[in-house]
Amino acid sequence: MTALLAFTVNVNAQIKNAKTEVVTVYGNCGMCENTIETAGNLKQTAKVDWDKDSKLATITYDSQKTNKNDILKRIALAGYDSDAFLAPDDVYDNLHGCCKYDRTAKVSTIKTDNHAEHNNHDQSMKMSSIKQSALQAVFDNYFELKDALVSSNSSASAAKAATLSTAIEKVEMDKLDMNVHTIWMKVVDKIKVESKNISASKDIVKQRKQFMDLSKDMYSLMKVSKLDEPVYFQFCPMANAGKGANWLSKENEIKNPYYGSAMMSCGKTVETIK
Repeated sequence: MTALLAFTVNVNAQIKNAKTEVVTVYGNCGMCENTIETAGNLKQTAKVDWDKDSKLATITYDSQKTNKNDILKRIALAGYDSDAFLAPDDVYDNLHGCCKYDRTAKVSTIKTDNHAEHNNHDQSMKMSSIKQSALQAVFDNYFELKDALVSSNSSASAAKAATLSTAIEKVEMDKLDMNVHTIWMKVVDKIKVESKNISASKDIVKQRKQFMDLSKDMYSLMKVSKLDEPVYFQFCPMANAGKGANWLSKENEIKNPYYGSAMMSCGKTVETIK
């Protein structure tokens, strides 16, 4: 109890809006402990301390940024069952021999009959659509901001960036797929700052400089998202004082946001994200 209290006090000092819960996570050994804690931890957002003897995980997290279920999903995807989520069979099968714990956890929603598999597939497709739509407004507003920069319209760019900022704030993180959620947590603070800096400026040069950084982070996010249509990752070698800069577009035709009509077609598509 003393060790648990010390852990909680120490972590609470590092994580804002800290909430602590204790849950059962199944595993065997020190190797399991390292994998479980690594899967569950998020810098300044979530901290997991797992005990191999009791099988209890003490989870402390920022309640404004994540929740217990998201953490347990990541742990399950690493191969470890809890009473809320079962690890995929193939991931469990690939665990080291000493890590193959007895699978005693039961989750009532897991079915094996054909009818249930069909229903689960339909539900999965539905959830995939919901998860994708959670970021759709962010992506759409990014593209509108890009178009305003192509037009060299600083006022429109500021307005579009403000709308993007609003869309970012409205994202419901619990609706994001796990791999998307992981990237979102890494970039969300940066894209908030970048979009707000663009909206606060009427200087097209400063806006375009911020857009370079915004595009890097949006690329990371779009790369892991399931997109309905291809997105083109494009590059201008002249931008950023000759160092080059990228942006994302819904069309393969080059329309340069860093120069607009001055050098509209300068650049090329370097990757197609599908």
